[in-house]
Amino acid sequence: MSEPLIRLQGVCKVYGAGEVAVHALREVDLVLQRGEHVAVMGPSGSGKSTLMHILGLLDTPTAGSYLLDGTEVSSLGARHLAHLRNREIGFIFQSFNLLPRASLLRNVELPLLYAGVGRQERRRRAMEALEMVGLVHRARHRPGELSGGQRQRAAIARALVTEPSVIMADEPTGNLDQQTGSEILELFEAMHARGQTIIVVTHDPGIARRAGRTITLVDGRIVDGRGEAAA
Repeated sequence: MSEPLIRLQGVCKVYGAGEVAVHALREVDLVLQRGEHVAVMGPSGSGKSTLMHILGLLDTPTAGSYLLDGTEVSSLGARHLAHLRNREIGFIFQSFNLLPRASLLRNVELPLLYAGVGRQERRRRAMEALEMVGLVHRARHRPGELSGGQRQRAAIARALVTEPSVIMADEPTGNLDQQTGSEILELFEAMHARGQTIIVVTHDPGIARRAGRTITLVDGRIVDGRGEAAA
């Protein structure tokens, strides 16, 4: 088997110190192969969000090793982390996180702007991403002119536009009705079928069942789903 996309070894995360220290993650070992579709579940306070933030390079471990596509990221500085995050990670949030006064096209272009991509190339790639999620005809509209499902599709296009190694979604259907949420999950499945690596944090067992593997956290430890991907 090829080198995994993600490898965590002995990862711990502690907030605070002394008697008020909170051990959010405890000796987490995790291996994710390229092209996996993984759900992360667990009760409130189990460490799901902390794990997502570390995997997404939004936070750093207190201890342990994190290899992303062969790069040890645990000790990188803020500038290097930001560069790697913009290149390798696509984020999809429950609240969409779109700029309300910008068009969908501008919202989707933003990660490429931060990456220093030229204007014409930004426009071309953003339109391709919007086409993938069925929103080319809405490119000039602002988020407030769209439904919740369309806003989430736009957020998915923004996540895809940099061609990242992995898409990370945090409760991506939490603000959507059941029908629209199901359509978003079908879009994830289509992305996975094209070879995209997807990690979804969810509290919904129905969403988790649609993933290829479920990892369950309790009190900062993986208790089910094992850290190793199936061979």
